[in-house]
Amino acid sequence: MEQVGLAATSDVTLWSLFMQAGFVVKLVMLGLIGASIWTWAIVVDKYVSFARVRRQLDQFEQVFWSGQSLEELYRTLSDRKSSGMAAIFVSAMREWKKSFERGAKSPIGLQMRIDKAMDVTLAREAETLEARLGSLATIGSSAPFIGLFGTVIGIMTSFQAIAGSKSTNLAVVAPGIAEALLATAIGLLAAIPAVIAYNKFSADAGKITSRLEGFTDEFSGILSRQIDERLTPRQAAE
Repeated sequence: MEQVGLAATSDVTLWSLFMQAGFVVKLVMLGLIGASIWTWAIVVDKYVSFARVRRQLDQFEQVFWSGQSLEELYRTLSDRKSSGMAAIFVSAMREWKKSFERGAKSPIGLQMRIDKAMDVTLAREAETLEARLGSLATIGSSAPFIGLFGTVIGIMTSFQAIAGSKSTNLAVVAPGIAEALLATAIGLLAAIPAVIAYNKFSADAGKITSRLEGFTDEFSGILSRQIDERLTPRQAAE
């Protein structure tokens, strides 16, 4: 009896537990492993992309506040694929130039169009920052329950095996319960990094969005003063 117990214990490895699991439990484990891989892929992508966005914001702010003319900066950026503050700047300047080329007369209407263009671009940039964060939230909230489902199925199968063998020997029951609990462990392995990453990247996205909103407000004020300088004398002369 002791030899049987030792043999069963020596066979209780992660790989053997996976191979001995039933079809449903295997399917749950494979799904959770896939979710874990997807989580880490998102984590790496977001870490790299957020670092790049912060670097681009710092570079743009340094150039923008260096005293370079808005027209010159717009000519430099207009032919490039811009993102972040640069995209907001280009959208505002594009609307500015179009309006004056068509003979804009209303300062209020021009200001509203420029603000609208910047708001649309800001919303698009915020959406890009938050892309795939929903996947992390879904994995973080659902993976433990999916793993628990696999555990319940595995334990039910173990009890059925006990009933069939008419033996309550721990050496007989242990492998089935162990493979069932492995599903819960894999679920937690997928969920914990997903929750941590979601909280971190959500906070980072919020901070970057706040920086974009602050620039939008500042640039709107700058353009508002320039609109007053250009249109108010013209309206007074008319």
